[in-house]
Amino acid sequence: MDRSQKEAVVAELNGVFNEAAVVVVAEYSGLTVAEMTDLRVKMLDAGASFKVTKNRLARLALDGTDYSSLSGKLKGPVGIAYSSDPVAAPKVATDYAKGNEKFIVIGGAMGATELDPDGVKSLASLPSLDELRGKLVGLLQAPATKIAGVLQAPAGQLARVLSAKAEQG
Repeated sequence: MDRSQKEAVVAELNGVFNEAAVVVVAEYSGLTVAEMTDLRVKMLDAGASFKVTKNRLARLALDGTDYSSLSGKLKGPVGIAYSSDPVAAPKVATDYAKGNEKFIVIGGAMGATELDPDGVKSLASLPSLDELRGKLVGLLQAPATKIAGVLQAPAGQLARVLSAKAEQG
């Protein structure tokens, strides 16, 4: 890799770190190509990404970002998972680590807040943005449904009373 390619990688990673809501650092030593592909597919499905980079280039890209505290975690064969949804990358990384002992979550950061492995796990246990949106829509629709039911009930009762009167008369 020549100097211009390295500069391009650093610039790309810097953009990733500036746009990401969360970054997770994980050790992947011993994963096969198929397992790495599976991990990347799961990340992509959740709206996250997993990238393996040279640690020195990643440290250069971290300078000037909120995630500069992660520099110390970039040692050995590590990759970074990131997403704009603060729950997506930690959730997929944690779930994948449960099913594969070769994949170990080292830590991460959410903005300037550094996370240890337990912090990443607790972040992964939160509902995703889509789940929260679904719950919010459900909460907003529930009162409207109840109001419609209450408003329809008297009309239904009136119709039944009129029907009964018509049958009697």
